[in-house]
Amino acid sequence: MDLIKAPIAVEMKKFNSFFNSSMKSKVPLLSIIMNYILRKKGKQMRPMLVFLTAKLNGEIRESSYTAASLIELLHTATLIHDDVVDESYERRGFFSINALWKSKIAVLVGDYLLSRGLLLAIEKKEFELLEIVSEAVKEMSEGELLQIQKSRKLNLSEEDYFDIIRKKTAALIASCSACGSKSVKANNEVVEKMKKFGENVGIAFQIRDDLFDYQKKGILGKPTGNDIKEKKITLPLIHSLKSTTYSERRRILNIVRHHNKNSKKVNEVIQFVKENEGIEYSTKKMQEFKDRALEILSEFPENDAKSSLIEFVNYTITREK
Repeated sequence: MDLIKAPIAVEMKKFNSFFNSSMKSKVPLLSIIMNYILRKKGKQMRPMLVFLTAKLNGEIRESSYTAASLIELLHTATLIHDDVVDESYERRGFFSINALWKSKIAVLVGDYLLSRGLLLAIEKKEFELLEIVSEAVKEMSEGELLQIQKSRKLNLSEEDYFDIIRKKTAALIASCSACGSKSVKANNEVVEKMKKFGENVGIAFQIRDDLFDYQKKGILGKPTGNDIKEKKITLPLIHSLKSTTYSERRRILNIVRHHNKNSKKVNEVIQFVKENEGIEYSTKKMQEFKDRALEILSEFPENDAKSSLIEFVNYTITREK
C-alpha cells in the first residue's frame, strides 16, 4: 500500500485533515462517535483511487479533495448502515457502531454522514461530482435489496450475481475513478473510461472477497465459510451448482438453507465447491476483470500515477484481507 500511495502521499496527508474537519459536530455524542470512526479507519483505498485517477489525468485541485471526502463520507455511512442491516457487531476487527451504541444511533450516525457529504458537495458547488456519487449510492441500495430478494429463494444465477456486485461494490469504486478524473476537468469520454476502469476493479475486488470464504484461513486454519453461514450464494458456489446433479444441488442448497450454522455441514459445502472447480472458475473470472481494467489503463500516458494504479489493480486480486 505504501508503494501505491507514494505519488500521492502528500495529498493523502492533506486529505486526512480535510476529511476530519468535514466530520465535526457540536453534538457531544456525535463527536465521540466521529472520533471512534476516525481512529478505526481502514486502508482508505477509495480516496487513494480518487487522487491517483485525478493525477493520471491532470493536476490535483481542491475539487479532488472534495471528491475524495464526499466518497469517503458516503462510503462510511453505507458501512454503518450495512452493519445494522446485517446485524454485524464487528467491523475491521473492532466493535461496529451498532454494537457499541445500538442500531437506532447507528442509523442516525449514517444519516448524519450522508448529509455531511451532500452538504459538502453543495457548499463547494460540485454538482457534477454529487451526481456521480448519488447515482452510485442509488445503485448500492438496489444491489442490497436485489441480494436480499434473491437470497430468500436461493435461486441466484451467475447473471444475477454480477448484477448485484456491480451495483453493491463496483458502483462506488467506479464513482471514485470517475470523480477523480472529473475533478481535474477531464472530458466526458475520459471520465466514462475511468468509470469503466473502476467498475472492472470493483468487480475483481468483490470476487476476491468472495473467494476468501473458501480459501482464507481462520483461527483453526480452516476457511471461514461466513457467506454460507449468512445464506449468501456467491460465484464459487453458483458455478459449482451448475455442474452437478439435481439431487446433489438440492442437498447443498438444503445445507445453506437449514444447516448453515453447523460447521461440519458448512465444511461440506466448502469441500463441494473445491471439488467442482468453483474456486478455479471464480479466479479465472477475477483475472478477466483485472485484465479489462489494465487494458483501459494502457490507453493512458506513462506517469507515476499510472504505475501506482497498475499496482492498485494487482493488489486488488492478491490481497490477503
